[in-house]
Amino acid sequence: MSIGLLKEAGIAVPAGMVASSSEEAYSVAKQIGTKDLVVKAQVLAGGRGKGTFEGGLKGGVRIVYSPEEARDISSQMIGRKLYTKQTGEAGRICNQVFICERRYPRREYYFAITMERSYQGPVLIGSSQGGVNIEDVAAESPDAIVKEPIDIVEGIKMEQAVKVAQKMGFPAALVNEAAENMVKLYNLFIKYDASMVEINPMVEDASGIVMCMDAKINFDSNSEYRQKMVFNMRDWTQEDPRDQQAAKADLNYIGLDGTIGCLVNGAGLAMATMDIIKLHGGTPANFLDVGGGATAHQVTEAFKLITSDRKVQAILVNIFGGIMRCDVIAQGIIMAVRDLDLKIPIVVRLQGTRVDDAKALIAASPLKILACDDLDEAAKMVHMSTLLANSFLLPLH
Repeated sequence: MSIGLLKEAGIAVPAGMVASSSEEAYSVAKQIGTKDLVVKAQVLAGGRGKGTFEGGLKGGVRIVYSPEEARDISSQMIGRKLYTKQTGEAGRICNQVFICERRYPRREYYFAITMERSYQGPVLIGSSQGGVNIEDVAAESPDAIVKEPIDIVEGIKMEQAVKVAQKMGFPAALVNEAAENMVKLYNLFIKYDASMVEINPMVEDASGIVMCMDAKINFDSNSEYRQKMVFNMRDWTQEDPRDQQAAKADLNYIGLDGTIGCLVNGAGLAMATMDIIKLHGGTPANFLDVGGGATAHQVTEAFKLITSDRKVQAILVNIFGGIMRCDVIAQGIIMAVRDLDLKIPIVVRLQGTRVDDAKALIAASPLKILACDDLDEAAKMVHMSTLLANSFLLPLH
């Protein structure tokens, strides 16, 4: 998809197509018309090249020398899970492969466009060191990173792109061509409401042209209503099932590695809640913002999400009812605990609109829900609950 968008924008990319079966891979390889090919597993995870497939195939990026070999390698990728450092033990299913011509770069560069709060807008990021992990470059050679902020109202100027290309070390004869590609990439970034466009590597090809060999594009989820073409192509098999569940329920959810589930309204309050949990010795299992207009149904879905993580040993609910009514949240909590037959400790801290009604609902329910007005005390209580659960080896799910 990313390479297709680049090609549509008039940016030079290796000739290639996506295949969904080994026979289609064979057909695509024949159409490309060269016997020097690359087969890339279309898996949404970093470290593909060093990954391992079910069945034992090593590497999600393989060089092949015939359509027959492309078919053979594709058959060992498609329909199988690829395990990388990013995927962990869960792995990611490979549904498609990208077959493309092999190019021979003289030199590799790194280029990206991303949103940075510190610059209050988009920033061009470049480096003379492409084809490697940019985080490693930033840590080991920070001077090798070039940054150029762009005024989002005025847009990118050619002289800005030229300056970045020069600092990245492109030969003088290719500076303008590289800069033109950067301008096209910026226009793509704006057109599709991207939050990041990463080209790694951007290369000086052996034929003397500038090419983008690989691309990763992240899109702003808030733009789904006007970027339907992009979001209709979303492959949920490449994402955590909980992310799909959260998207369907219109919840903002990010899974973490801790043991205390969090249900909060408002991103700022959610982050503060996670900080307070950490301050008192606990570890958050997730970030979950139910937003300002959550319904009882959404609260139930939020609890389903949280408890689908087997590591969760307790839940802290922290709601400030401004737009949100506390009694609606309380109804959702009671419904979720009853319907899901939850056994894990739940600590609830509610403040704001109709909080007294909410407290009355919780107090009247036969369920064991711990109410607390003070956030510090609530964080201590939920952490203590996890310690007790571990001490007595309670069955939590």
